[in-house]
Amino acid sequence: MSVILSALACVAAEAGESGIEGQWKREDGNALVRIAPCGKDICATNLWIRDTSRGEEVGDKLVMSLTPDDANTYSGNAYDPKRKLNYSIVVTARKGGLVTRGCFVGKMICKDVSWTAAN
Repeated sequence: MSVILSALACVAAEAGESGIEGQWKREDGNALVRIAPCGKDICATNLWIRDTSRGEEVGDKLVMSLTPDDANTYSGNAYDPKRKLNYSIVVTARKGGLVTRGCFVGKMICKDVSWTAAN
C-alpha cells in the first residue's frame, strides 16, 4: 500500500502500549490512516485520501506483522492485499509521530514517510 510506504507505514497485541496504535496524518497531508490490531497482526487502514490518482482509496489496508526491536522501533513484514505486494517495514514511534520505512526488492528500494498524530 503506497499510502503507508509513501505510504505508511504498520506489531502484536501490545500495539496500544507501543505508541503506534491510533490515527496518523501523512506528512504531505494527503492521507489519514488508522493503525489498530486486526487478528494477530496490525492493520493500517486508509480513513481519508486527498489525492486518489495513485489508486489509493478509503478502506485500503496494509497488514503488518511486526516485532519490537526496542521500546520505540518495530520491524517486520507488510502485505498490501489490493496490490498483492509484500514489503519489509520498520515503524519508529517518536513523540507525537511515527516514521515508517518500507522496502522491497531485497531492501534495495526504500522510502521513509513521517506521520503526525491526528486528534
